[in-house]
Amino acid sequence: MKSTISNSAFIRSLAVAILLCGIGGVFAQSRGSIKLNENAFAFAARLIKEGHVIADGKGAWSKHRPSADEENQFIRLHGFGDYAKWHLGIDERYVANTKRRYKFPYGDFKNVHRCRLLAARSRARQYGYTEIENAAAALEREIRNPPRINTDSHRLRNLRSICVNLWR
Repeated sequence: MKSTISNSAFIRSLAVAILLCGIGGVFAQSRGSIKLNENAFAFAARLIKEGHVIADGKGAWSKHRPSADEENQFIRLHGFGDYAKWHLGIDERYVANTKRRYKFPYGDFKNVHRCRLLAARSRARQYGYTEIENAAAALEREIRNPPRINTDSHRLRNLRSICVNLWR
């Protein structure tokens, strides 16, 4: 009886260990597969500098989010290259020219939305995408603290180098 119980406990423990290792492998793979889209970061910084910003509050994205039909229409008119510019993350597990490849949207194809940067920052922190978290935070700071007249006009231009130094 004791040997049956200990065999059963051993088998259960082994099954749990295998399950946990499998889950850990999936998380490790997904964390390493999403990279910062540097072109999107530079594009967002330029849009902010030009004033194409909606400085809305947390949670407002549900009202501003483009529908799937609007996304498809944008892709038909502008292509996946321009679609990619509106996403801070690229998931390298998926091939180019698929919507699944692009993660962490930050705007509505016209403006950068502060609410979306806040959400991207939070989700990136939750899943351990430090580069994307730092990029979203830097862009959100630029929205919150726009350059004043007669101050350092090179601040946005140097934003990428500042973020690179923060990530090191």
